[in-house]
Parts: sequence; C-alpha cells; structure tokens
Amino acid sequence: MKTLLKFFATLTFFCHSITAYADEGMWLPLLLKQLNEKDMKAMGMKISAEDIYAVNKSSLKDAVVLFGRGCTGEIISQEGLLLTNHHCGFGQIQEHSSLEHDYLMNGFWAMNRSEELPNKGLTITFIIRIEDVTAKITQGLNAVKDEAERESIVASRTAALVKEAIGTTHYEAFVRPMYNGNEYYLFVSETFRDIRLVGAPPQNMGNFGKDTDNWVWPRHTADFSLFRIYAGKDNKPADYSPDNVPFKPRKHLEISTSGVKENDFTMVYGFPGRTNEYLSSNAVDQLVNRSNPLKVDLRGKRLDIMDKYMKTDRKVFIQYADKYSGVSNYHKKWAGEARGLTKANAVDRKIALEQEFAKRIKDNAQYKAYQNILEGFREQYAKLDRIQPELDYFSEGILSIELLRFAIGFKDLIQAANDPGADKWKNQLKTQSERVAEFFKDYHQPIDRETMTEMLLNYYMSNEQGSYIPTEFGGFNPKAAKASEMLNYVNSLFSSTRLLNEAFLNEKLAKGDTSLAGLIKNDPAWKLADAYFSYYRNTLQKQQSDIMAKLIPLNRLYVEALRMVIPEKKYYPDANSTLRVAFGKVEGYKPADATKFNWFTTADGILQKNRAGAADHEINDKLKQLLENKAYGAYADKDGSLHTCFAASNHTTGGNSGSPVLNAKGQLIGTNFDRNWEGTMSDVYYDINQVRNIVLDVRYTLWVIDVYAGAKHLISEMTLVK
Repeated sequence: MKTLLKFFATLTFFCHSITAYADEGMWLPLLLKQLNEKDMKAMGMKISAEDIYAVNKSSLKDAVVLFGRGCTGEIISQEGLLLTNHHCGFGQIQEHSSLEHDYLMNGFWAMNRSEELPNKGLTITFIIRIEDVTAKITQGLNAVKDEAERESIVASRTAALVKEAIGTTHYEAFVRPMYNGNEYYLFVSETFRDIRLVGAPPQNMGNFGKDTDNWVWPRHTADFSLFRIYAGKDNKPADYSPDNVPFKPRKHLEISTSGVKENDFTMVYGFPGRTNEYLSSNAVDQLVNRSNPLKVDLRGKRLDIMDKYMKTDRKVFIQYADKYSGVSNYHKKWAGEARGLTKANAVDRKIALEQEFAKRIKDNAQYKAYQNILEGFREQYAKLDRIQPELDYFSEGILSIELLRFAIGFKDLIQAANDPGADKWKNQLKTQSERVAEFFKDYHQPIDRETMTEMLLNYYMSNEQGSYIPTEFGGFNPKAAKASEMLNYVNSLFSSTRLLNEAFLNEKLAKGDTSLAGLIKNDPAWKLADAYFSYYRNTLQKQQSDIMAKLIPLNRLYVEALRMVIPEKKYYPDANSTLRVAFGKVEGYKPADATKFNWFTTADGILQKNRAGAADHEINDKLKQLLENKAYGAYADKDGSLHTCFAASNHTTGGNSGSPVLNAKGQLIGTNFDRNWEGTMSDVYYDINQVRNIVLDVRYTLWVIDVYAGAKHLISEMTLVK
C-alpha cells in the first residue's frame, strides 16, 4: 500500500509539472500566433496576435517601453505621456525631493509642461522589431566543445548581426539567448533620453502599506507615477534641451473605464527581468533550504538598522527611502519565494519530473547525449553548496557596507594616475567628483557604522566558512571579537579614514593632483575594501565561475532534452528583460485552509487599514476626507464603490513592474505592480493555485489624477473608452 501511495504521489507531481496551463508562461510576442493565439482566444481575447505584435503597422508593442533599466511603462497619450509604477519612478521622485520640496511626502503634479522635471540618466526604450537569428548564431556550434570558445563565436556573430541590423539608422540592437542558449533572438530598439517627471501621488498613497503590504494581497496602493517622453523636433531621440517637444508615439493605449469582472481575460505586456523555470531539483533545494533563508536574515538586520534612523529624522528618511525600498523588496520576496516553493512541494515535483525524464531516456540510443545530465547536476551542486554560504555572506553582508563600496570605486582613479594618457586622469577627476557628490547626498554615517559592525559580526561569528581575515585588520582578530570589540574596531576605522571627508576629497579632486591616488591607496578603508573585493573576485567568484562553467552547458543540454523528451508540454523561454506577453484571468485564490481572498479591493479597505492604526497605513487628511465622503466622481464601479486593485493569474516577475494590464480588446485596465507573497515562487516554479499578479485598477489611477490631484489637463490627453 505504501508503494502504491508513493506511486500516485509521484504521478500527481509529474502531471502537475508537465501540464501546460494557459496562464503560465512569458511568451515572445513574435511567436504568439504560432504558439498562443488559439489559447488566448479560447480564454476570451477579442484581438489578434498581429494587433499585439506587428512590424509593418502599429501594434500594442509600440505603446510598451522599458522604463529605465528594470521596469516597464506604457504610453497613454498622443503627447508621449507615460504611466509606470510609483516604485519604478521612486528614484527620480526622491532625487527631486528635499526638505523644502518633499515630493515623497506631498506628491508632485506638473500643472503645465514647463513644470515637468527632467531626469538625468533616465531612458525609455521601445522595441522596433524582433527576429529569430538562431540559425545564424548556432551554425556549427554543436561541434564546439569548449564553452569559452563557444561564447567567443556567439559574441562575434552577435556583433556582426547587431551592426547589420542598425545600419545607418539611429536605432540600437542586441541579441539575447533563449531556452538557455538553444535559440537566439535579435531585438532592434529605439532609446529616448529626455524623460520628465509629470506626476506622482504622495508616498502614503503611492506606497500605501509600505513593507507591511509589500508582496501581500489584499492591496490598496496607488502605485503609479507619470512621466513624459520628449524628442527633438524631428520626433527622434535627443539629449535634454528646453527646445525638445513631446514625443508623438506610433501607438498609445486606450483606457477602459468599464472595470473588470471575475474570470475576465487579462494580458500583461512588459519586460520581465529574470526567471529560472528549468532549474534542477538540486538548485531549488539549495534555494529553498539554504540560500534564501540566509539572505533574508542578513537583509532583515540591515533593514532594522535603517528603519531605526529613518523614523527619527526626516532628512535621513529622504536620503535612505530608495535604498530601504530596494533592500526591503527582495528581503520579503525571498522569504515568500521559499514559503511558496515549500507549500507547492516544488522540490518533490522537480524530482518527479526528473524521474520521468530519466525513465524516458534510459536505454534509448536516441537520447544517449542526455544520460549524464542529472548526475552532472548532483555533482556540481554538491560543490556549489560548499561555497554558497560564503558567497551569500559576502554579497548580502560585507559588500552591503557603503564605505567599502565607496572606497573601491576609486580603483579607476588610482589606475588612471599611473597612466600616461592625460585624458583618462581628467575624465576620472570629473567622474569621481560627480560620484562623491552623489554619495554624500544620500549618506548617513551612523547607519553605515552600525551596518558594518553587524555584517562583520555575522560573517565571522555565524558563517562557519567565514575564515578570510584581511591582513589590514592588523592585530585585531574578528573571529574572536565580542560585539563591543567589533564596534570599537569599526569606530576606529571610520574615524581614521579620509574617504568620508567630503571637503578633503573635493579639494584634492578640484586641484587634480595625482598624489591623491597615493593618499587613497594608503587609506585604511581603501585597503580593507581592496582586500575584501579582491578575495571575493579572485577566490569566491572564481570558484563559482568554475562550477558555472560546468552548469551552463548542462542547463542548455537539459532544456534541449526536455523539449525533445517531454514534447507534450509547451515551453517558454525564461525571462531575461526582453519584451514578453503573459495572459491569464481575473481571479482570487485560497492562501490557506478555510481562507479565500476576493479578486478585488475597494477604497473602503484604505480607511479600514488606516483606522487599525499601523504606521504603514497612515494617509493624509485630504485623501481621508475624499474617501469618507465617497467622492468617487466618474470612477465608481457599478456597485458604487471605488475599486483600487485586483488580482489575476498572469505569470509575472521583477521587471513587469509598471507593465500595462490589458483586457480582451487590448485596452488598459490596470498597471501591474506586485505579486502575492506565495506567488513569488513563480520565478522558479509556477503553480496556478498560488500565483497571482497584483494590479492597480486604472480607475483608481484616474481618480487620483483627476479628483485627488485636480490634474484634469492630464485626463484630457488620454483616450478613455467605455
């Protein structure tokens, strides 16, 4: 009986693993007609694959952009108005904020074009076309056994294809591997460099719930911000100039004010960052049971330190708001990912899939090349397990110390001082002057002192493999130190370094004296930073690279084998910050026994959370009065409530923040901004019963712009449809 029960358990896991759910996947828009259009229409989609992606006519792809380096945005007017998340624009909002103009606390609304604020370094990228170049890249590669040689050939062929694709145009291009390097696709793009901040709600709306609600459903967060793309008078990309004009897009999204219903078709269009759906069971086991818990613990300690200082000083809060958000986001994400993978029995399901895979290739001459893959995974992950803890302690602990990161940033200046080329030195003086100003603008030394003390204690006291002690410690033995002794050491280092003397650095950089390089090289903070970073690069990362050199071809072969050996499953390439489409439906879920979450939230929930008194649920008086008076204007639902957010089963990840969520007609119904906590596991393993993306209902966005902010001129730009 036990054997029979084990068989059925394995069978259940396997069937779950290979079932091709219509909701799962991040699909290349180029291939929608071939792979997905039928399923999408069966779920209710009213438009065609060509309406979503086309080259010779405008399509929805022309209204979707890569925002900055890691988010998505959508064009919502013929005047280049762009919608993304508040947390995607947070860095720009913070950059413009000060005690005198606290846009984080009070929000920002440009009431005319002249008030829109430029953002140095921010870019917006459109995808012009996508091309399958697999045959051109991979020709003859099967005969190349050396991985470094293979990479060199791929790089050379990629460069040639990019050069050919660009020609004499102002476009750019890049090639990305798919299916772990079994296929390659060329992306031709257009990047705009003059992007201006137009509007953002106050932080207690744009980040309502803060860390308490992050990665959690139900949500009530107005997580959006507005920007505008400017171009030269020829409508092409141009550097910032007061003479630039609003960009005229090839396509902008219509906005539906009709709302959504449960089980409605939804589609997310955007630039998902990174997923690893084809990891082996060994990799998932390491993630769930060892790596994620350690990283969560270290980030938790850093957050506690920042939070303590941010709560007592508004200036420090503004300085560290963006840093805190960045650390917090993945702190909670990793915890939810481990919890979701455990709840879904993901390791067991991966094992079941591998068992079926092994069964199908056993004694089959056709699959001889695949017969050592699983043993290869076991061997390499056993090696990785021995160094992963110290890698995590370094990346999340030692390298999180701001002073050490700032110090190592002078490495290029030191090298330039020894270079006879005068231009390198002059360029470094300018670069370092800018870096110094940027560093001290958002730096609070007490936070860094306490962080360094805590991270060193964790590395040397908690890490069984944390044996590396730089000679720069002198006679101090950090492995035997008490907390008070470690604090004394850190205080001494901070007191003796000249790298935290902003006036000293500015004076030396302004004079341009090459003796500055020698002073930095003899500084105790530089010496310690150089020792740690050298050890990390030359020892830990080298060991990791040696293992990855074996794992990369194994993973590539495994994905090739899965697609051949288990062909009944539809396979999509892992996310890699390229344009993708995910589709699903509006639906709630059951996070636990006897608990069921509805699919939407309303403004009543904002008031309910606020009345409970948690600091993360504070709201300003204006919002409270409007909501208490139910002043919903034209944006109320049919039931009279103001819907704030909804949940759906679209497969999303980091990078999908700010992505447009579209209805069956391709109209904007919301902005993607989060996932449920358990659903963060979808980066590794998708479970239809747990995974939900969280969407800001576009009617709440419009209400904030119109009723709350009074920016009706922005509403008039948009194309609203019933």
